[in-house]
Amino acid sequence: MGKYGLIYLVFASLLFNCERSKDIDPIELTHYVNPFIGTDGPGNTYPGATVPFGMVQLSPDIGIPGWDRIAGYFYQDSIISGFSHTHLSGTGAGDLYDILVMPTNSRFSKRIAANNYKPFSRFSHDKEEASPGYYKVDLLDYGIKAELTTTARTGIHKYTFPKDSLSQIHIDLGYALNWDAPTDTYIHVVDSVTIEGYRKSTGWAKDQRIYFVFKLSKPFKSYQIFKNDTLATNPVEAKNSKIVLNYNTTDDEVIILKTGLSTASINGAYKSLETEVPDFNFDAYKEKANAIWERELQKIRIKSKGDNQKTIFYTMLYQSMLAPTLLSDDYGEYKGANNRIMKADGFDRYDTFSLWDTYRAAHPLYTILHPKRVSDMVQSMLAHYKETGLLPVWSMQGNETNMMIGNHAIPVIVDAYFKGITIDAELAYKACKESSMVDSRQLDTYKTLGYVPVAEDNENWSVSKTLEYAYDDWCVAQFAKALNKTDDYHYFLNRSENWGHVYDSKSTFMRPKLANGHFIKEFIPKEYTPYFCESNAWQYLWSVPQNIEGFIQAVGGSDAFEKKLDSMFTLNPLPEDKLPIFSTGMIGQYAHGNEPSHHVAYLYDYIGKPWKTQKLVRDILKTQYKNQPNGLCGNEDCGQMSSWFVLSSLGFYPVNPAQGVYAFGSPLFDEATINLENGHTFVIKAINNSDDNIYIQSVNLNGKELNRNYITHKEILQGGELVFTMGNMPNKNRKGNMALSSKMYN
Repeated sequence: MGKYGLIYLVFASLLFNCERSKDIDPIELTHYVNPFIGTDGPGNTYPGATVPFGMVQLSPDIGIPGWDRIAGYFYQDSIISGFSHTHLSGTGAGDLYDILVMPTNSRFSKRIAANNYKPFSRFSHDKEEASPGYYKVDLLDYGIKAELTTTARTGIHKYTFPKDSLSQIHIDLGYALNWDAPTDTYIHVVDSVTIEGYRKSTGWAKDQRIYFVFKLSKPFKSYQIFKNDTLATNPVEAKNSKIVLNYNTTDDEVIILKTGLSTASINGAYKSLETEVPDFNFDAYKEKANAIWERELQKIRIKSKGDNQKTIFYTMLYQSMLAPTLLSDDYGEYKGANNRIMKADGFDRYDTFSLWDTYRAAHPLYTILHPKRVSDMVQSMLAHYKETGLLPVWSMQGNETNMMIGNHAIPVIVDAYFKGITIDAELAYKACKESSMVDSRQLDTYKTLGYVPVAEDNENWSVSKTLEYAYDDWCVAQFAKALNKTDDYHYFLNRSENWGHVYDSKSTFMRPKLANGHFIKEFIPKEYTPYFCESNAWQYLWSVPQNIEGFIQAVGGSDAFEKKLDSMFTLNPLPEDKLPIFSTGMIGQYAHGNEPSHHVAYLYDYIGKPWKTQKLVRDILKTQYKNQPNGLCGNEDCGQMSSWFVLSSLGFYPVNPAQGVYAFGSPLFDEATINLENGHTFVIKAINNSDDNIYIQSVNLNGKELNRNYITHKEILQGGELVFTMGNMPNKNRKGNMALSSKMYN
């Protein structure tokens, strides 16, 4: 080859790589995650360190109870009382906060009643930092820098002390917040660098057990151990125990404390340390946690014109992976829902299943991004069934809390089955059927009457229960049909139409009904009453995802349905209306801050008015999520709020979560690439996309025009390219069609 030919090839190669580099963001995706989103306002998230779906959530605790601090931290506060190892992400449940650790020294000794006279320090957000798998803050009153990172089952603390002859590390097992309360704690000092024990507690989950082992990088010179606030001798077993470790420190001296956890045994906690953190190289564990997050975030790569939208997207993708959480230790052992120590054989046992929330969008998102982990999650639900005889409703730390309603492990399991995820189908079906046939949770009257009647209970939630059970019944019916259980199919399909028993054609609302078959007389749809779960009649009206066509006809046809939908989004609350704490993110009567509303904007797709869906979805994406601490309009709810954003920003959403169909909305980004676990890539492009061009003009899948308003799960998994062409005016000639809601498309 001649000299000029070689120069040409080198130049062409450089040009190609230069062009290619324009398409590849050199910045790690973890850089775009802001863990502080949701730590102010109603989001109830925590900013601390964790890894995807990990057992440990090592995060700062303000130490003061209340709704705003339900996750232990509230952005508006100015003190920190320590760092505990377990937290819930964005729930309304004040539980966990296990094993509080707080470094102190002689510089500051003030105590206040508000945090139960625990040690604390002032802090400033200017001296605070959080990123995936890492948290750092300066404890200003002590001059101590605290850094936190985690592995799946361990928490690693790094404390940088100033010079002081009375530097201390407090480990407080009696610390409790909100609903949480210790029942039995144990501390045993093994040697000057090893402490073992357990904390058993009650709260929302009644029988919680955390076994721990601490290893310290520097031996303590002495310690004080307390039994119910009285100085005691080693070991200590009491309802309330704590230990204070004493050190002499030089200026900028680092002490690292690593904590292994298990829900089964102290031996399991030792195994966590041995397997996951064999040394004290904090920076290596921090980098590893970041790398784990980077790998998960790389499953979706987006192109956006601004970093702000990237930050919101990748933070929502990050928050979608904070639950469910790992329950089994490195031996596979865990505290079972039968209160016995169980062993997961061949799978990781998960818990923290907030199913009333997460069956809607979070679990469908997991089937796209994490199908291997979904298999373990389903096996975990089936383990819960084998331990208790029922599938979980809202399970946590090896307990059934019985919070919320429905049998929503069923749609998660059925969805996984139809999407080809590895599960034991016969066992899964048995669990779904038996959980639907018991007489508890008002299923007895539901089976007899075809609906849950009004009762005197404070939270009867009768209408909501009827609607949620009817949807679950449809899922069981589809499962039965696939397994050739014909009689069961017809039985559960018939039950899936029970929504009609609470639909009142005169008011055109789902209406509370008495056991005698009569609707209640006093009925104002926008009022919040005990008959609707965290909602009103407007918000629960649309909960018939299993038969949207039949529901449309019941309302009076497409035109009447459209008017009803229009009213939903325009009937604004009046100044004198009393809105409960969960009615946030309001657009008319639509409440984006709570889950029952989450699919409603997509229903225009079903009546040939997709442009109305497109406008509403884009409005919700742009107005209800912000890159700021008060950036969520409601509880994050263990991944549901964030998963809504992730899916909707890609341009689609599962109106019926177990159908394998995703209705089109309005894609937010110019391009997104989903890197699937099967090795395929699915690329979504939005041509002419902008803040003004929110309306779909045409849709092409792999070069062929789509005249429908949905894509199937199977089409996504096959890989390919979905192209939306966008414009600033509705294309009313493209009405599209929607999948029949009675048909499975997985």
